[in-house]
Amino acid sequence: MSDVLELVEARLRTSLGEPEARAAVTFLGTDRIEVLRFVDDQVVRYATLGMSARPMADPTAVVADPLKGPRAELVLSVKAGRADTDKALRPLAVLAASPQVEGVVVAPGASLDVGEPLWPGAPFTSVLVGEPGGLVEDLELDAPMDPVRFLPLLPMTPNEAAWKRVHGAQALQERWLANGMDLRDPLRGGVPLS
Repeated sequence: MSDVLELVEARLRTSLGEPEARAAVTFLGTDRIEVLRFVDDQVVRYATLGMSARPMADPTAVVADPLKGPRAELVLSVKAGRADTDKALRPLAVLAASPQVEGVVVAPGASLDVGEPLWPGAPFTSVLVGEPGGLVEDLELDAPMDPVRFLPLLPMTPNEAAWKRVHGAQALQERWLANGMDLRDPLRGGVPLS
């Protein structure tokens, strides 16, 4: 387990540079989740470390396989200095712990909701899980283990989350693109949905 996390942290450092800060959260009955903070060109990136220590298990499986299964870490990118986004550390740790706590498999296109603003004053209480491979490449592990995927998180307003449930993730992403939404803006408003 620790070997996987060492490899994951090395991949994050290679892709994002040296972390400026890190925080750790442990929830009852779960492994420790860290959140690393990277600053690059006016963009702050928060990456979880610990979610990939174990494979995510299908909640319908009778016994979880200790080696096989999807592994992931979460990455949130926001513009620096526009909001107190460092308060997103705990909600990110909650999301990263959700496979252990709730038995969910976090995958692209999924919605994850924390039930409160991601940071003080944020218009977002949930995120859309994006496709991996852009900012941080997948980390291949020795067989039979699945690679670690670094999944970007795209903050959603409650209205966007409701619209996504009806129309799907791709339709919401197309609407964001068509309207030129800057998804890294921590203060952005919701996309027009009518």
